[in-house]
Order: sequence, then structure tokens, then C-alpha cells
Amino acid sequence: MKSDFYIDRVDKEYSKNLLYNYHYLKDESKDFKSGYNYGLFKHTDWECPLRIGGCLGVCIFTGLPVPEIAKGAFGLERDQQDGLFELSRLCVDPDLQKEEYNITSWFVSKAIRRFRKETKVRGIISYADSDHHAGTIYRACNFRYCGLSEPKKDFYFADGTKHSRGSVKGAEGEWRDRSRKHRYVMVFDKKLELLW
Repeated sequence: MKSDFYIDRVDKEYSKNLLYNYHYLKDESKDFKSGYNYGLFKHTDWECPLRIGGCLGVCIFTGLPVPEIAKGAFGLERDQQDGLFELSRLCVDPDLQKEEYNITSWFVSKAIRRFRKETKVRGIISYADSDHHAGTIYRACNFRYCGLSEPKKDFYFADGTKHSRGSVKGAEGEWRDRSRKHRYVMVFDKKLELLW
């Protein structure tokens, strides 16, 4: 029963165990950005002794990683982007998802409601990596589907490491297709015009 559960703010340290163990971007989650972090808990957590630190789920809202996202999605310049956020990490214990029908969408909805009480939220953008999932949870939470991100490539050095910054001119390696992302948007500010 959903009445057995509650959400609360958690810090980055408390969030990371769940993300490191269960999120599909485990390796990339090592440096995940912290922001407005919400944890999912059960009132009677003694019933779940194997859960990691008592936290059953994590939902993290952060500022947009680059201003070009808001420019593409809404046509907004850098100085017009306050109140725009990304739902950058979402993870719920897989055993709990099997036990509790719709617990993830319930959790996300509650987290968004609390988030909006704690700060000004004009819009939320989230992505679902097409190599891993299609974003069913976002649809269930009434996010608007905005298609796939544009095709992009990443450069990988000959040793297999991914290039992150700077020139690759003369470097040994290859360009590889990046997985495309399903884009989802939830708009609260009626003045925002979605361009995607």
C-alpha cells in the first residue's frame, strides 16, 4: 500500500549507494550531480533489512547541464532560464518495483509535488536512454514526449576511453554513434512555448 511509504530530502552521500548498485548508468553515476534529492522510504523499514541504507528510491532534480538545452526546447537565452530543471537521476530498488505496483510513478509524482513547494519550477526536462528504456515512467507521470534527441557521435581513443574535452586532432581512435535519448518535458509555466 502506498500509505506505507513516504519521501524525504536526502543528500548526495545518502543517494549514491542506491545509484551505484542499481542505476543503469552505474559507471557514469560515480560523478552524478547533486541537487534537489528526494529519497523513498517505508514507514516500517525494519521489514526491508536488505535495502541499502533504508532508502528504496532516489529522484534527483538538477539545473540543466548546458544552456543550449533550454535554448532548443524553449528558445530561451541564458538569462531567461531560471526555474528550469532536469530530472537527472531516477532509481528505485528493483525488488520493490516487483512488490509494489506503480511505486515508481507514485514516487516521482510525490517528489515533483514536494520539489515545486520548495523552489520555483517552471519546467522539468528528462531523458530516457534509448539503449536502456523508453521512459514509460515519465509517460505515466504526464510528461510530454518530445521525440528522440539528434544523432551525435563521441570520440573514443584507441585504448577504449571516451574523449571528454579538448581537440582530438591527430589522436588515434574512432568516432562512435552515441545512443539517442527519448526527450520528456513537463511544463508548469504557461508562458513557456515548447519548441521540441
